[in-house]
Amino acid sequence: MRNNDFYIRKIDWVTIGLYSLLVFLGWINIYAAVFDEQNAKSIFDLSINSGMQLVWIGTAVLLIILILVADYRLFENLSLILYVIFIILLILTPLIGKEINGQRAWFEIGAFRLQPAEFAKFATALALAKLMEANTFDLSKIKFQLRAIFIIGLPVLFILFQPDFGSAMVYSAFFIMLFREGMPNRYYVLTITLIVLSILAILIENNLIVVGVIGIVLVIFFFVGKKNWQKLVTLGLLGAIMIAYVYSIDYVVDKLPLHHQNRIMVLFDPDIDPLGVGWNVTQSKIAIGSGGLTGKGYLEGTQTKFDFVPEQHTDFIFCTLGEEFGWMGSLVVIGLFIALLLRLVFLAERQKTRFSRIYGYGVISILFFHFFINISMTVGLFPVVGIPLPFFSYGGSSLWAFTILLFIFIKLDSHRIQILGRLS
Repeated sequence: MRNNDFYIRKIDWVTIGLYSLLVFLGWINIYAAVFDEQNAKSIFDLSINSGMQLVWIGTAVLLIILILVADYRLFENLSLILYVIFIILLILTPLIGKEINGQRAWFEIGAFRLQPAEFAKFATALALAKLMEANTFDLSKIKFQLRAIFIIGLPVLFILFQPDFGSAMVYSAFFIMLFREGMPNRYYVLTITLIVLSILAILIENNLIVVGVIGIVLVIFFFVGKKNWQKLVTLGLLGAIMIAYVYSIDYVVDKLPLHHQNRIMVLFDPDIDPLGVGWNVTQSKIAIGSGGLTGKGYLEGTQTKFDFVPEQHTDFIFCTLGEEFGWMGSLVVIGLFIALLLRLVFLAERQKTRFSRIYGYGVISILFFHFFINISMTVGLFPVVGIPLPFFSYGGSSLWAFTILLFIFIKLDSHRIQILGRLS
């Protein structure tokens, strides 16, 4: 018992404090998003979303207790088993899952719905940490890169069958962790190049113009530095691949359902679907902008009261915050998220083992991706892809999954001295 007390004292209470603040602020904003002045109900009423979110918060506390009292070695020992279990669940989801809005992404158990794709994130983070913990694992070599990409790509493949493009996209966040652990810099350049080419291919209707731009850039590269036939061949092959990629973007976008095409195109032209996807983004920006510096006041948001923004208690929860608490309130919440991420970076860097550090950066990558993409989505800087704001958006699956993801790392961090002793 005395030993357990020692490690309870070693728990990082700063991180827990930041987590608690974000969960509390999320809860009161969920109530604001569903508040009806004509039929006002208590924030604790289980018939509305804020009441149900309180249930999810209570069960999340139970999960936290279970994680903190468990043997820290359990998470490393079961990492690959958990990964396999969630891969099986992801395979079963499109076959027997509950269909909602054209997606089979949930298991329905009585009145409860669970989304395996949310929980598979922490299982994937654990599996990556287990795979990469060996000192012989070297991300500068292709065979090790492929192993890591396979672990990331397998859940993505099955999530796309649901189909849930937003959840599948989140798994690309693990590449942030891979770069921290030694993924070669050329992949940075490749990623940026693909993003630029994708944007150009979508914005410019005539692909020949994009091809011309690629040609000019490659010619400049050829004449910079040493000129030889090997360089010419390399640039030629690179150019051919880039041109093929540009044309493939057109092909893929054309094959997408119309509402998915509109989600992409509305980023560049909000008027392309003013009553559909464009409506969500436009109303979200109006809500945030109308809050001004200090907001309209809690439960006083007009955009919120009259349900102008769809899914305001889930994916668009940030616009409730912006309208009622203004620029200052939004800045405080963004500051809390940044403080949490910076604190987690500090914790990850002080870990004594590769497993704990790699898992820590997996947690950071997932939380950062959700935070950045969700807020970008609500202010019109990213297509609407259905990604919740961690600890803020309504939903049991997302809150539980983020809680498990975070508190496994908190548990590992609290035992870092013991882990070092075991290894030595």
